[in-house]
Amino acid sequence: MSIERDADERAGGPGGGLAAFLATGSGSLAAVLVGGLLLAGGLTVHLLEGPMWLRLSLLAVSAVLTSLQTFPAAIDALKGFELDVDVLMFVAAAGAAVLGEYESGVFLLFLFGLGSAGETLALGKARGAIEALKQVAPDTARRLREDGVEETIPAEAVAAGDRLVVMPFERIPADGMVLEGRSAVDQAAITGESMPVDKEPGEPVFAGTINGDARLLLEATRPATDSTLSRLIVMVEQAQTEKSPAQQLTDRIEKWYVPAVFLVTILVVVLPPLILGGEGAWSTWFYRAMAFLTAASPCAIAIGGPATVLCGVARAARMGVLVKGGGPLETLGRVRAMCFDKTGTLTVGRPRVVEVVPVNGVAEDEALRLAAAVEAETTHPLAMAVVRAAAARGISLPDAEEVRQVTGVGVAGRVGAATVTVGRLRDEVRATLPPAVHARIDELAAEGATVVCVSRDATPIGVIALADEPRREAAATITRLRECGIEEISMLTGDREAVAQSIARGLGIDRVFADLMPEDKLEAIERLTAERTTAMVGDGVNDAPALARADIGIAIGGVGADVAMETSDVVLMGHTVGRLPDAVELSRRARRISTQNMVLALGVISVVAPLALMGHATLPLAVVLHEGSTVVVVLNALRLLAYRPRE
Repeated sequence: MSIERDADERAGGPGGGLAAFLATGSGSLAAVLVGGLLLAGGLTVHLLEGPMWLRLSLLAVSAVLTSLQTFPAAIDALKGFELDVDVLMFVAAAGAAVLGEYESGVFLLFLFGLGSAGETLALGKARGAIEALKQVAPDTARRLREDGVEETIPAEAVAAGDRLVVMPFERIPADGMVLEGRSAVDQAAITGESMPVDKEPGEPVFAGTINGDARLLLEATRPATDSTLSRLIVMVEQAQTEKSPAQQLTDRIEKWYVPAVFLVTILVVVLPPLILGGEGAWSTWFYRAMAFLTAASPCAIAIGGPATVLCGVARAARMGVLVKGGGPLETLGRVRAMCFDKTGTLTVGRPRVVEVVPVNGVAEDEALRLAAAVEAETTHPLAMAVVRAAAARGISLPDAEEVRQVTGVGVAGRVGAATVTVGRLRDEVRATLPPAVHARIDELAAEGATVVCVSRDATPIGVIALADEPRREAAATITRLRECGIEEISMLTGDREAVAQSIARGLGIDRVFADLMPEDKLEAIERLTAERTTAMVGDGVNDAPALARADIGIAIGGVGADVAMETSDVVLMGHTVGRLPDAVELSRRARRISTQNMVLALGVISVVAPLALMGHATLPLAVVLHEGSTVVVVLNALRLLAYRPRE
């Protein structure tokens, strides 16, 4: 019974509407349940010694309804000269009918059909995750022409560079960058974030997300057909076709196991009667062979692994985590060490003012006001951070004139009648500062901050410390990873040792590798993976080699480079690593469920099959125990769809 069978293909042909319904999980389950009621009716007629024609009619219709999915698969296998579990089940049911055990044979088909319906239901729910993603993209977009006139165009016609208008509560049609407006955007469909994210000019937005209560003007950064949402859908579809190592092993075993079961069944039918003889030997051993055939079929083994992978991948996608197939899902569950890139992964990736130290009696806000007035005329990241800090304090900026770069100093400009310079703290300037300011500057530098000096008419009036700050969720993420069983957490960064150590201390990171080039990151990952199963988390082009080399690569997809997303095994679709512990916990649950399914299936086979050969397990008992285990493993896999990530 293969999880990869395409229900859409089975729905083709005459009576397409009814066939399409029966090919769905709900339709096939309904047919099997109706077949179960007819089976109960046939059994009741038999127990009450009713007419044989009514008993057989009810059982025949039940057999048809419970085999609507599995019988075509068995026929296809025989046409291809293959023996699989579908063929095996029908042979066992036919054998039961030959023995006059009509109810047992139909009951076997009922339970087998119930397991198949559950399998299709699991597949349908997994596909539902993709369909839900497809529905979130809007059909049209508002494009702003060069002459300022808005026009409505199909969303697929959006090209990179187009300016798009998104009105309140509309869905965003393409990935882009905010040009004008401020709004809280609901990104749950892409990133799984439960709370809307504030967007302002310069912030990225994603196709399919929902704008808040303010108008936004965007510039599309890529065509709508190549949006994050479109790529997510494609990658999820591809992920559902990739098998885990456990599934691949199961497939290889099944190829020789099923023919071996058939061979043993034939030998049991033929050899004991010929060798041992005795009255009724042929019927006795034929009965035992049918019970053995039923008990030894690997239905639960064949279903358990694929159903678990499908449910795991689908549930991860619904919470904003793309797991690219069964292999990564299984590997993520085995990870014992986690390596993080720093900038943009554990930190915001954008400097901010962490402290203003006033000098020579000038107030903090005055020093920041003059610095921001000059820096507003430049586009350097540190300058922009100073301007943002002034805006956050509500400081009005005066006009700056004659702003220019001064080699070896920084930026200088005229504000009113004064010349203001902002730049490197030179030794000769530092020597004029009070001892208390000296000490604070040393402390800030030790914490990894970059320090700039603000001077007015060549007199220092303040020192501004800037630093990249950890993401708000970074510390909680690391704590939860340890709770999930991650034994060691490392940081790989190209930043300075002092900066890296400062961030690491605040987040509780075990090992720091600083001043690394991309090839150095690769070498560090190779050493770490030699010690234990290791994951690498990153977001940039320079992380791609390490992502590819780690046992499992995890990319921050919402803000990261395309190459990082392509080379990784798992993509966190958002700005945050906050969903990473959920992904680890989900994958570990999937591994536990897969193991439980395998142990249950093998346990039933190893116990019931020998008992059937020895005559201690009747055919009805073999049917109930074996096919019951098939139903149980499907229900067990479906538990993954109910996993609730921590908010």
